[in-house]
Amino acid sequence: MDEDDLFAFDAKYRSKLLKEFGFDKEEQAEVALGKYGATGFPLSLKFHRLDWEVYDLSIEESYFWCLDYLNDVMTVVEKLEDSFSAAENSAFFGVTQQRLGAQQDKVSQYLATMGKMIKELFQMVRELRIIDERLGYYDAVEAELSKPINQRKKGDEITLKGLFVDLVQGGGKSAASVYGMARELEFVTLPDLFFDAPPLKTRDELERHMKGLEENFNKNVRRVLVRHLNQFMEWRVRTHQEHRNRKRFQRQYLLQHYEIINMYLNWIKPYLRHVARLTMKEQNTMTPDLISAFEGSMLDIEILARDSKDGANGCILATFNFRTRPELKVVQEGYQRGPVHIGKMIAVFRAYAWTDEQLENYRKLKRKEAMLLLGQVSSSVQKAMESLGKELEDYLEEARGDIHEKKEEKEKAPAKKSFMELFFGDFYTPARKKPSPQKSAAELKQMKAKQAAAFKSLTGVAMGHCFNVFHLFKKAHRMVAW
Repeated sequence: MDEDDLFAFDAKYRSKLLKEFGFDKEEQAEVALGKYGATGFPLSLKFHRLDWEVYDLSIEESYFWCLDYLNDVMTVVEKLEDSFSAAENSAFFGVTQQRLGAQQDKVSQYLATMGKMIKELFQMVRELRIIDERLGYYDAVEAELSKPINQRKKGDEITLKGLFVDLVQGGGKSAASVYGMARELEFVTLPDLFFDAPPLKTRDELERHMKGLEENFNKNVRRVLVRHLNQFMEWRVRTHQEHRNRKRFQRQYLLQHYEIINMYLNWIKPYLRHVARLTMKEQNTMTPDLISAFEGSMLDIEILARDSKDGANGCILATFNFRTRPELKVVQEGYQRGPVHIGKMIAVFRAYAWTDEQLENYRKLKRKEAMLLLGQVSSSVQKAMESLGKELEDYLEEARGDIHEKKEEKEKAPAKKSFMELFFGDFYTPARKKPSPQKSAAELKQMKAKQAAAFKSLTGVAMGHCFNVFHLFKKAHRMVAW
């Protein structure tokens, strides 16, 4: 979102979000005297708007009256938005900023720790890539060892021999290496014989291979060659097993590291929500209704009340926009000062009939809107981990698979568990999903018929209660009603 969109009215960018989440039709209403336009909400079955301004109006009483009514007549009531803005020179702004600073300090501490752990995550994935590369050579050689000796390919074996000479023997700088003996002791044919030898599985194969060289090479060369090949064979077997164990351990450590990052992310989310709620909403700070020199504030609240049946939902979307003058008063002795809001309220009640998918899409729309307005650190952390690519997910799945296999083996043959296994094993075991049974065409048809009937009944319920909350509120507060 660019800077112009950030400070624009909600409808300017919510129209794009509505189309993105499948709400093709947008509600039209009177946005100015005699002028109609988009409201930024999905097209409703019916809506009622109430504007009320009284000098001593208590917005808490008005909001909780509507909330109590919706709680009485609808099954579920959930809050979708709760944001505010205050004038910079108001007393309420100062109190809020003190609380905001404390939350931001906690967030910064967690983010610093998570940043270090994500950096380490990159190193772990890189190390696992290197281990996978080495294991590719070992596994290829092991596959060749199952063939007859005259049909075995030498490519991967030659690569491992090069690693052995460079890393174990010290390369050409060491006089005891294959290259060093060729240079210092004039065993010129030794490197060729060492690298040309086929992959050997056992010492018997090594002895037979050496007998085949007796006619063309002297005893000293063969003696040195046996030493190097025997040492290489033992190194290949040991390091192959070592790489396997190291990969298994590294995967488990990667999974533990990843879960700890997610744990920190879960810990930080409440603080992020608090920071988001305590942060001034940029849209409201730029409106002419909020002047920095005045004692004023603006609040936006959105709640969704619904009844659900057979995949259908009768919904009432209630939005409250308050322009208030907060007064800091001590409610009781010993308590800190708290704001009492008085001023103007605009309440809009909208009735909808949505499927479960449409309901979830609207929730996603609200979450994305919050990210556009305030930003969300958890999404940036997730993107950082996703930048590691599919390999991270593959390694995590392999680690979870290892744990799952171990658990199944222990269930078959029960044994005593160590403290570490008891502490970490069950914590990381993924939950199994039960396969959902396939439904026949007749069952699907019957389910659609039930859903259509539920839509019909819930539509009437939503429209009726949408009017009642508007109508009865006016009656309860001595307004003109008919």
